[in-house]
Amino acid sequence: MKRVLSGIQPSGDLHLGNYFGMMSRMIKYQEENDLFCFIVNYHALTTIKDKDLLASNTLNAAMDFIALGLDPDRSTFWIQSDVPQVCESTWLLSNIVNVGLLDRATSYKDKLARGMSANVGLYSYPILMASDILLFGGEIVPVGKDQKQHLEMTRDIAIRFNQTFGEVFVIPEPDIDQTTQLVPGIDGQKMSKSYGNMIPIFGSEKLIRNQFMSIVTDSAGIDEPKDTNTPLFQLYCLFLNETGRKELADRFASPGLRYGDVKKELFECFWNQFEPFRKKRDYLSNHKDFVLEKLKMGSEKAGSVAEIYLKKAREAMGLNYGESSV
Repeated sequence: MKRVLSGIQPSGDLHLGNYFGMMSRMIKYQEENDLFCFIVNYHALTTIKDKDLLASNTLNAAMDFIALGLDPDRSTFWIQSDVPQVCESTWLLSNIVNVGLLDRATSYKDKLARGMSANVGLYSYPILMASDILLFGGEIVPVGKDQKQHLEMTRDIAIRFNQTFGEVFVIPEPDIDQTTQLVPGIDGQKMSKSYGNMIPIFGSEKLIRNQFMSIVTDSAGIDEPKDTNTPLFQLYCLFLNETGRKELADRFASPGLRYGDVKKELFECFWNQFEPFRKKRDYLSNHKDFVLEKLKMGSEKAGSVAEIYLKKAREAMGLNYGESSV
C-alpha cells in the first residue's frame, strides 16, 4: 500500500477543473492506498487577505471534499494550519534551498505577470509545498501539469537534504493523469477562478446552466464537421468512457450536429452525476459539527506522522542537542 498525498487550496467555489483534475483521483486513491489529503490554507495566504473569507473558504472546501466522496474515516484528511509542524519543517528545508532553484519557478513568474504582488510567501511557495509532502512521507503525489515543476523541486530538496544530513525523507514520485491534467474552462483556457471561466459544482442550477451554454464554440455550419479540439468536446469527454468518447467524436465529424443541443446534453449529464453530491453537501452545511470533528481527528493523525519526520530532521541537523548529549 502506497502513501498518496495531495492538497487543494481553499480559493473559492469548487469547479469541474478541481474535481476532474485532482479531487476525483483522490477519492479513487483512498480505495487501495493510504491517502493523506488536506486543505492548504497556509498557501492561500499568498493571495487571500480577508480573514473571514479564508475561514469560510477553508470550511467550505472541506465540506465540498467530503460531499464528493472523500471518507475521513478511511483516509487522513485535515486542514494544513492545524498541523503547525509544517512551518518549522519549512524553515529547516529553506536552509538547504538555493535561491536559484526558486528563481526558476515558472508558476511564480506567471503569477507576477498576472499582477500578483511579489511577496516572500509567494516566492518561497515551493519550500512550503515540499514540507507538506516530505513531512508526511508522501510516496505518490498526484499533480497537474502546472504543478509538475514544484514536485520536481520537492524531489530536489529531499535529495539534497538526505545527501547533506542522512536519509530522513522519502523521495516522492509524481502521478500525472494525462487525460485530465488540464481541464479547459468555457473559453478554452485552463479552468480557473482567476480567469472567470469556470463551471461550479455547487452553484445554483441557473448559474451552472448558463455557464454550460456559454462554452465557446466556432462558427462551423450545421452541415459541416465540428472541431474536437474545443472546450465543448473536451469537457463532454470528461463524463464519458472510451466508447462514449468515440461516439461523440463520430457525432462531431458528421453533419447535422447543433452545438446548442450538445451543450444541453452536457448540462444534463453534469446534473445527473453531481445531484447526489449536491444533496450531501446541503446535509453537511447543516451539520458542521460533524465536519469539524472529522477534521480534528485527521489533524491529530497527520500531526503524529509529521512529528516523527520532524524529529528525525531535527536530530539529523543537530537541533536536538540536549537529547544527543545524554
